[in-house]
Amino acid sequence: MGAFFYEGIVMWKIIVGFAVFAAVALFVLSKGGDIDMSGEKHGASPEAEAPAATAKASAASQ
Repeated sequence: MGAFFYEGIVMWKIIVGFAVFAAVALFVLSKGGDIDMSGEKHGASPEAEAPAATAKASAASQ
C-alpha cells in the first residue's frame, strides 16, 4: 500500500518511537548539568599539565 506499510505493520510506530527516544535523550542530557558535546579539545593537552602537577606535588612533599 505504500512505503509506510509492510505486512500489516505500520511504520508510523517506528517514527513515533524514534521521536520519543530522541525527546527522552535530549531531556536527560539537558538535566545532566555541564555536559560538553563540542568534541575533542585541541591546544590544551592533559599531558602538558601532568608534569607541572607532578612537580608541585613532589615539591610540596619535601
